[in-house]
Amino acid sequence: MNVQLSGRTVLVAGLGVSGAAAARVLLERGARVLLADAARPSAVDALLESGAEWLGPLAEVPADVELVVTSPGWRPDAPLLVDAARRGIEVLGEPELAWRLRAEPAAPWLAVTGTNGKTTTVTMLEAILLAGGRRAVAAGNVGRPLVEVVTETGADGAPAYDAVAVELSSFQLHWSSTLAPQAAAVLNIADDHTDWHGSFAAYRDAKARILRGAEVAVADASDEVAAALVAGAPRPVTVTLGEPAPGQLGVRDGALVDRAFADDPAGEVLLEAGALQVSGPHNTVNALAAAALARAAGIPATAIAAGLAGFRGGAHRNVLVATVDGVDYVDDSKATNPHAAGASLAAYPRVVWIAGGLLKGADVDPLVEAVAPRLAGVVLLGRDRAQLAASLARHAPSVPVVEVPSGDDEGMGTTAEQTMRQVVTEAARLARPGDTVLMAPAAASMDVFTDYAHRGRAFADAVRELG
Repeated sequence: MNVQLSGRTVLVAGLGVSGAAAARVLLERGARVLLADAARPSAVDALLESGAEWLGPLAEVPADVELVVTSPGWRPDAPLLVDAARRGIEVLGEPELAWRLRAEPAAPWLAVTGTNGKTTTVTMLEAILLAGGRRAVAAGNVGRPLVEVVTETGADGAPAYDAVAVELSSFQLHWSSTLAPQAAAVLNIADDHTDWHGSFAAYRDAKARILRGAEVAVADASDEVAAALVAGAPRPVTVTLGEPAPGQLGVRDGALVDRAFADDPAGEVLLEAGALQVSGPHNTVNALAAAALARAAGIPATAIAAGLAGFRGGAHRNVLVATVDGVDYVDDSKATNPHAAGASLAAYPRVVWIAGGLLKGADVDPLVEAVAPRLAGVVLLGRDRAQLAASLARHAPSVPVVEVPSGDDEGMGTTAEQTMRQVVTEAARLARPGDTVLMAPAAASMDVFTDYAHRGRAFADAVRELG
């Protein structure tokens, strides 16, 4: 689909990475671009030089605006977006804008969403596509903005990519109306972001938008909500850690096996599970989902094996930082909700758990009850640590718990780095040789840290100081 932008007035609300990229592409297409945000970011200067107009904070849409492109961080109840809806002005997210700007012949989108595992699965998929000889890139909620990817051309003027591995968040999907990937995966759906969406049902329904138009729809068979969403697709495919049934990818005799796309009814071996360089059952599920999407795009088993065997994972995702005095220190700062933390904790038999931050309305009781037998101790930080402490008192009353006052507390003058040094010191005191000190916070980081990467770096630095 090609959308006419020349001469139209478009308001870009929110100037993070994706908003700034959208504004640049809109200017290149001849649109009059207005910029709005709560504060003036550094990206504004270059956009003004290219012809954009800075309006600053806005509660109402200017009279001549025909289209609004919103940042995924802006909630639907933001006054500016409410005003746009009231006046019948279309609001798009950057992925939806990118979908409408695709040049023909358009590269297929192979898309992934889910509460957890999105980034790992998408980057695995990118590695597989590249191993299969495709000109591929990971984009969207990870990697580059989609508007840049779909408008980039090669020396011959043709689209630069012939396959796009797309990560989409529930926020991005909320603002998408026509986006329709060739194949899509809903990895899992757990309680998260209900503060943004308003309810679990609204969060689930936003995730389900990724399946619109997808011929092949993939889900983890063990996740009832995700599996139910893909069941009505033209070609539902599920993945399992057990023996795969027809229409599934799974694990047989220590190998990843495809019984959904293989010509042989008994299935085709993709690779030995031991060849994966990332640990944990959740990463095996991620690998199977990436393989399913790649198979939907016609990638052979040999390329899937090569791509997955060479995949090393990303920063702050179950990374061993160091071993000090017989204790392993593992950074999983990317575990920003209870579902992700549970998957991480399940990989270690005896854990000193570092947790806490912004829980975003999530219920932590099921997580704490499930992992209580593994806990040797807990160190809590962050704004919502009291909720975790109360749950631990109910479900793990014999486990020692230390609460560390954080930089966001009233009257506290400590920096984020000082807070993390104290957290790691307390965790080291609780740990014994053979234990794992695992930072899998089950919460977002922005109360104390800039983002989860900042939190992960502070943890790694504090651990290195121990050594």
